[in-house]
Amino acid sequence: MKLLEGIRVLDISTVIAAPFAAGLMADFGAEVIKVEMPDGGDPFRRLGPYHEGQAMRFACMGRNKKSITLDLRMEKGKEIFLQLVEKSDVVIENFRTGTLDKWGIGYEAMKLRKQDIILSHVTGYGQTGPYKNIPGFGTPATAFSGMTYITGYPDRPPVSPSFSLTDYIAGLYTAMGTMMALYHRDALHGKGQEIDVSLYEGIFRFMEILCADYDKNGIIRERKPKLNGTSSPGGTYKTKDGKWVVLVCSTDRTWEYLAGAMHREDLMTNPLYETMRARVTNDNSLDKIV
Repeated sequence: MKLLEGIRVLDISTVIAAPFAAGLMADFGAEVIKVEMPDGGDPFRRLGPYHEGQAMRFACMGRNKKSITLDLRMEKGKEIFLQLVEKSDVVIENFRTGTLDKWGIGYEAMKLRKQDIILSHVTGYGQTGPYKNIPGFGTPATAFSGMTYITGYPDRPPVSPSFSLTDYIAGLYTAMGTMMALYHRDALHGKGQEIDVSLYEGIFRFMEILCADYDKNGIIRERKPKLNGTSSPGGTYKTKDGKWVVLVCSTDRTWEYLAGAMHREDLMTNPLYETMRARVTNDNSLDKIV
């Protein structure tokens, strides 16, 4: 028996973050019904890369899911959808905020059919707040979170991740939030809930120490192609034989290992480098030595 066997999920979302969350649940045994609009379906069916003319990304995102086509803007499509809600546990969606309510199939309409239904939203900027009506995509949300600003070299433009990192992180939060709601409903005998996940907040949450450093010390993290201000030494280094290695010394013990590997045991007793605080303070000079 799989962990989520017996749980039915309606995945009415498209592209990456929300379908990824539904896909994780499918991987663990949930019955996931992928609902697509009839005018071409999920855009992921057409996004590259391609193999023999077929988009490979949808095969990854759509695995383990059943498929149905419904026009959620038409009365018959809405009715069929709500009939499916009656027999389901979770709905995962990523339309623009307010779209389902506008169509008459929002959370309140769903609860009339299934009182303890769980509805998980994924949007760019959340269900509330000043940006709730702005459409959101992963790359702009990465910049909005602040991550793009701090990525790259200080003398060059900011750099965005080379894959959809923000979307996948939001998908993880969506799956986790959905599972918490299922636990609350089924194990703790609670009610159904709405889950509100925005794309940028997952990345923003990961940068908590930067926020604290700014709040308490007034320090704005700038671009630097390595660890910055937390531990030292650390970064990407080129070896004498032209290879690249990634090193990080987050503890005094790992620093001792590195100093020994470099045959520079003298650095361990140098006041400039013998403690983590000293190494962080003198990171530039230590980085050159490494």
